[in-house]
Amino acid sequence: MPTAPITRGADPARVAVERVREGLAARLAGRWTADQAPAVEAAAAEMLAAASPAAGSPVVIDLSGLARLDTLGAWVLERTRAALPAGTAYAGAAPEHLILLREVAYREAAPAARRRRFHPLDPVASLGSGMRSLGREGLSGLAFLGEVVAGCLRVLARPRSFRGPALINQVEQIALRGAPIIMLISFLVGCIVTQQGIIQLQRFGAQTYVVNMIGILTLRELGVLLTSIMVAGRSGSAFTAEIGSMRMREEVDALRVMGLDPIEILIVPRILALMLALPLLAFLADLAALAGGALTSFLYGGLSLEAFTFRLQNAIGFRHLAIGLIKAPFMALIIGIIASVEGFMVQGSAESLGRHVTASVVKSIFMVIVLDGLFAVFFAAIDF
Repeated sequence: MPTAPITRGADPARVAVERVREGLAARLAGRWTADQAPAVEAAAAEMLAAASPAAGSPVVIDLSGLARLDTLGAWVLERTRAALPAGTAYAGAAPEHLILLREVAYREAAPAARRRRFHPLDPVASLGSGMRSLGREGLSGLAFLGEVVAGCLRVLARPRSFRGPALINQVEQIALRGAPIIMLISFLVGCIVTQQGIIQLQRFGAQTYVVNMIGILTLRELGVLLTSIMVAGRSGSAFTAEIGSMRMREEVDALRVMGLDPIEILIVPRILALMLALPLLAFLADLAALAGGALTSFLYGGLSLEAFTFRLQNAIGFRHLAIGLIKAPFMALIIGIIASVEGFMVQGSAESLGRHVTASVVKSIFMVIVLDGLFAVFFAAIDF
């Protein structure tokens, strides 16, 4: 049977205040709802005015006579209760009324923080805070690395639990789909570096030595470094966004509830795919950069392809290629760990997701460059 439509003048909100032994009693009646907003405000004001002469006396707000209460009425009641003397309480409230009042509980706005005056030691304090934060992030990264290693050991102990299709899919996303853009950028960088080298070496009549420069620089440093930076920006950010989105939709918690380990399901395949794909991409980037160097040497230096190849064979050896490829899995591991940690740190908002994706890319690129510098020092120390 359909209910009668609510009319604006039906059963307006009202209050009757009377003195009792404990203090004052405010007995509410009518509809304390949005369609009765003027009457609700008037009744609340009447309640405050009646309590003013007996300031300090607690008030009992009797809700047993209410015909209906909605969010607006509950909020006005909570606001009024906060303005009444301490000890004011509700009585005769239905369970659904108590739930609504608890949800809209009145809270005082937090006072604005006082602006601190500049102190000469503030930069030092900020530096110390940053170093402490950096230390915490380093420890969390090491702890996460331990979890990844433990996950890999569990996979080795139970090979049938490993999800091979997930690994193949990630290798396709990282290597196959990322190869064109990485090779194109490496080719262009090889062209630019070779051109600038020819221009500078022509002053000494030694432009043919640009082959030595581009060969050693590409194989040892440039190819793997460019590849790692582009993979950090392309695949590392994708890892963080995917895991962060799963965190926002509580899919990671759902995996744990189902008895599955998120490290084994989400992280191990991605990191293994990175460690497999990055050396392949670095090798392709080396070939593309050398091709760009050969083309630029022919156009700017008049060096034929045969002469370029001959000088390149004399300038480089397998150890130069090995140095670049040895770095690749370690850089892939760093990128994967940072991207995964940042993904798991995402909270429940799009702002948090964007902030952690940005942090993932910036930290990955920074750590890749630092790691490349450490490898350069190490290989120089062992004369390799």
